[in-house]
Amino acid sequence: QVQLVESGGGLVQAGGSLRLSCAASGSIFSINAMGWYRQAPGKQRELVARIISDGSTTVADSVRGRFTISRDNAKNTVYLQMSSLKPEDTAVFYCNADVLVLPTWRVVNFWGQGTQVTVSS
Repeated sequence: QVQLVESGGGLVQAGGSLRLSCAASGSIFSINAMGWYRQAPGKQRELVARIISDGSTTVADSVRGRFTISRDNAKNTVYLQMSSLKPEDTAVFYCNADVLVLPTWRVVNFWGQGTQVTVSS
């Protein structure tokens, strides 16, 4: 069993900044990739940013230049530094990870519980 525990969500004014954290724990051998998704009311969940074990990243066009994803492999933690926030960034943000799980030695995808980010205009 693997759990992803998120923190850092909240209410911020447009133009402000927020830093999200997600820590993975459990029967983990390694984590291949970690990322952040978001879902606004009435919309589908979308990829925000993703980081692979080699450090390479994928960032959505809508947040490129404003959001930065990073990872602390020793802590099995991924971060999302968000700046220049806009009202349209308002959504539930979900942490996601591809984990090589013990004792089965299989890669399994996990989701966090989600954390609300609200950007006021």
